Amino acid sequence: MLVFKFGGASVKDAEGVINLAQIVKRYPKEKLLIVVSAMGKMTNKLEALTRAYLHGEQEETHQLFEEVKAYHFGILEKLFPDHENPVYNDIANSFVEIDWLIEEEPTDAPDYIYDQIVSIGEIVSTKIVAAYLNFAGHPTKWLDARNFIQTDNNYREGNVNWEKTEEEIKTGLSPVLEHQIGVTQGFIGGTSENFTTTLGREGSDYSAAIFASCLNAQSLTIWKDVPGVLNADPKWFDETERIPQLSYHDAIELAYYGATVIHPKTIKPIQNKNIPLYVRSFLHPEAEGTDITASENQLPVPSFIFKVQQVLISIFPKDFSFIIEENLSDIFSLFHKHKVKINTMLNSAISFSVSIDEDPEKLQKLIEALSVQYKVKYNTGLELVTIRYYNQQTIDRVTVNKNILLEVKSRHTCQIVMKDQTTAS
Repeated sequence: MLVFKFGGASVKDAEGVINLAQIVKRYPKEKLLIVVSAMGKMTNKLEALTRAYLHGEQEETHQLFEEVKAYHFGILEKLFPDHENPVYNDIANSFVEIDWLIEEEPTDAPDYIYDQIVSIGEIVSTKIVAAYLNFAGHPTKWLDARNFIQTDNNYREGNVNWEKTEEEIKTGLSPVLEHQIGVTQGFIGGTSENFTTTLGREGSDYSAAIFASCLNAQSLTIWKDVPGVLNADPKWFDETERIPQLSYHDAIELAYYGATVIHPKTIKPIQNKNIPLYVRSFLHPEAEGTDITASENQLPVPSFIFKVQQVLISIFPKDFSFIIEENLSDIFSLFHKHKVKINTMLNSAISFSVSIDEDPEKLQKLIEALSVQYKVKYNTGLELVTIRYYNQQTIDRVTVNKNILLEVKSRHTCQIVMKDQTTAS
């Protein structure tokens, strides 16, 4: 049993779907479950649609929805020139629920509405992929991930009920895969009341790991538009190196610190079952990529992870007393309440500083909540660089013409929050 995960870039157009089928053709004797994300940048478009709907911008909402439908039907027309193909009706019917939803005024909680709208990207992409695989001669069944991945009602960040999920996958999914390829969605799950939830942004890798774990798969392969896990993002460095092998531990560290090639939650479910994770290029499927296994080999080269649009928040007691455990407990509870993830942190006797992703809406509410008990200062427009297996040379490499606002070092990892010298305040 093999589990394949294809991201949005791999199915962004008709050519991508055809290429996916060519990759599947390379595994004629294998049992396959294929987990697929929304096509291209469709999740971003659906998020914009959701914001417009929640803000009562009807014209913008309907315009964006028409663009969503046109994009998918454009891909359909290239894959299925015969408009009598049943996939056309199937996709049209999939959009009907969103049509109905946006005709009414929003009355439900925003996070619930987000999940009902944004999840349509995965539903439609997988129906197109499944239809094309059947068309190309690969017997395939479309499967609804919401019937298998069971979560609580924590919309936008659904927590998986592992016991129930494993039971559903073993009893309902395994028999299907004995006879045909399965195609299902990443990113989404379902509640006990049959409402749709999502597992967090970029959560399709996590979905694939859940399926691989519960199926006791032979391996999980994530097909990307890069040749494997690189030691740095090519948009930041002219020269990068592919890392042929990674330990689960290093992969977790890199993902946690923001390496976009792997979702942070992906590794643990497969590590628990000792299932290897392969990162391969869908552009060159025959090429070597990166193997992530139980090997404890140290990374052969330092790895760099950049996050931009960072905010550095410094929190002080109003009476200039010490920051103690009681304060930290209160501060962390406020971050949790406002669903703000801390990327790095440093505390001193009278201050606690953190770096977070810049989200203006969340930031404003968080600052207001913190300011009730504490004095708060913050800087926006910053960069956070994380170096795994650093040395002074690697630090010097990334801090040229930068003002360092915060630096945190551990045995293997260095994190630096910084700003261009020309704009630093």
